[in-house]
Amino acid sequence: MISLTPTDEQQMLVDAVNRYSCNEVRPIAHDADESGELPNAIVNTGWEIGILPGSIPESMGGFGEALSALTNVLAYEELAYGDLALALRLMTPATVALPLVLAGTDAQREAWLPIFLDETPPPVTSALIERSIRFDPTHPQTVAARANGGYVLSGQKITVPLAEHAELLLVYAWNAEAGQVDGFLVPGDADGVQVGPREKLMGVRALPTYPVTFDNVRIAANQRLGGENGLDFTHLLARSQVALGALAVGVMRGALEYAIGYAKEREQFGVPIATKQAIAFMLAECAIEIDAARLMVWEAAWKLDQGADARREAYLARQYTDKVALLVTDSAVQTLGGHGYIREHPVERWLRNARGFSTFDGLAMV
Repeated sequence: MISLTPTDEQQMLVDAVNRYSCNEVRPIAHDADESGELPNAIVNTGWEIGILPGSIPESMGGFGEALSALTNVLAYEELAYGDLALALRLMTPATVALPLVLAGTDAQREAWLPIFLDETPPPVTSALIERSIRFDPTHPQTVAARANGGYVLSGQKITVPLAEHAELLLVYAWNAEAGQVDGFLVPGDADGVQVGPREKLMGVRALPTYPVTFDNVRIAANQRLGGENGLDFTHLLARSQVALGALAVGVMRGALEYAIGYAKEREQFGVPIATKQAIAFMLAECAIEIDAARLMVWEAAWKLDQGADARREAYLARQYTDKVALLVTDSAVQTLGGHGYIREHPVERWLRNARGFSTFDGLAMV
């Protein structure tokens, strides 16, 4: 049975991340969105909380007993409550580290996992999304072909966070020989890796993302994640969907709290607008939807921790949170009326960020 009571260790982590989000992230989120840059000091402080190092088991050199998706979704919600761009920035290394934990060979783990235990985030990223109106993460157009005992990687990815300075990229490509999606550990300076100019996104504007082209990049066979056995990509995709669902819940929660606070203070015709049924019912609906979304995310994370097949629950949680995130953030903008369209209020930023969830495949991992 799913327990809805966090352990003492989980509650300590939630409280620490919440303090960080409220005291350090929220005050700089607007300026970071305007400038397109997150202060390195803020990022490093978030890294020092140790969410990712605590997810790497001690048996692999980390600080945790075991990888817990449920613990991570609790922390990720609090990060996104602070700011989604910051959350995705801090979680980018996890999109490489956790696949290594889950699917890497002993040699791959020994070679790469130690960099995730340093005092600052390592310069790594992952590449999944492609420029296609019908992009299907389970059958990407980027391909890996066998050649001379290794592989040749060809294709283009977009929305690759932190690619400009990445020293290692985990690239997902279709392996025709194996008939599946595989991950390949590609050095950022490998011949044929070309990083394009920074993308200009509607939301998460403080997170630098780039298109990356792989022009016949030659890689050794031992750079295939999982070695000759490859990996279970659908399991990794489920973990990404659960992570994105948790982030969406955090964004929704922030938007609803701000809207409620505004509705209680803003008076019209001598009374707070929160007393008007149209506003009160809209905010009540948002509260119901957030709780429902959170429970769906928790259920999927719990099943992952039980070692069960959580693909259905992860997919449903992702679909539901994508939809509800737009409903809640748009309702927050509506609550503020004309003020909701002014950039000094954060609700317009949260609406822009929420619109991106349906396109954020692979940008997070639990």
